Amino acid sequence: MRSYPIRPAGRLAPLAALLLLLGAASPAVAADGGPDRDFTIEDPRITESSGLAASRLHPGIYWTHNDSDDGPYVFAVDSRTGKTVATITMRGIGEPRDVEGISIGPDGDIYVGDIGDNLDGTWSHVWIYRFPEPKALRDATVTATQYDVQYADGPRNAESLMVHPKTGRVYIASKNEGGGGLYAGPDKLTTGSMNVFRRVGEVPWVTDGAFSPDGRSLALRSYFSARVYDFENGRLGESRAVAAPFQRQAESVTYTADGSALMFGSEGARSGVVRVEVEGGRQEKAEEKGEQKEKPSGSGSPAAQGEDDGDGKGSVGLGAVIIIGVGALWFALRRRRGEG
Repeated sequence: MRSYPIRPAGRLAPLAALLLLLGAASPAVAADGGPDRDFTIEDPRITESSGLAASRLHPGIYWTHNDSDDGPYVFAVDSRTGKTVATITMRGIGEPRDVEGISIGPDGDIYVGDIGDNLDGTWSHVWIYRFPEPKALRDATVTATQYDVQYADGPRNAESLMVHPKTGRVYIASKNEGGGGLYAGPDKLTTGSMNVFRRVGEVPWVTDGAFSPDGRSLALRSYFSARVYDFENGRLGESRAVAAPFQRQAESVTYTADGSALMFGSEGARSGVVRVEVEGGRQEKAEEKGEQKEKPSGSGSPAAQGEDDGDGKGSVGLGAVIIIGVGALWFALRRRRGEG
């Protein structure tokens, strides 16, 4: 979403600003030139990446989009280089209002969620756009289908659009400071009539979500945390925490195409995308076989859970910087109060 930061009152504001600066100080870079690693989105046009979806047709490619006021554009970014390799312009739809989520269905179609509502109830309905994932990676204009969407219990803000990879049912997670809801769409979206989404579960504050490729897990992230839920028969089950990286404005998440990791993204110019291995993922399987496999770079590696990644770039180093910075800020504020 467009940057609407939480505004701490009084002396907490400088502290929040310091944390945001620290989070932006270490953008991710490609680890080894391979796909599905940490990378930085290099395209200067992409300054508000609000959603991510791993390509089904093109290994290592991630689809993303800007937030509001950008136009009907979707970008294909190569995780090997961070460069945009295709820009898709959607036609046959209205003026996009607040695009917040993107997902790919089992039919190979890309679904784009124009579902944001920063005033929590301003819009009587929102929209979902849909078009086939292009077989060739080049700039193109495509005709998209537009679906009108309403919630059974009234308008609300949302930033998370997820298409189940087996059933094709579309889900939306609403965003609310006190906790949101998981909404399920009809069996099939239809044009010419309203598609009503009904609440089927309770979720925390959510800025994006994604199903695992097998459809058995649903990852939901917020600005400061992430959880993976068991998912069966259209319902949320047990959940577990994921070591989400600290990012300046944590807005997006998707599974890699093989399901071995989660990719966490953020808004901002040259924003970083960080890989976090999931339980039973490629890295864990390699370790079980006794293979020496390079760890993913960036704060999404096991270092994000408090381990040292061996090159000084883990969260231990970041944590030390934060502690020192917070301490310095605290003493400066105390001194200022004493002089006042």
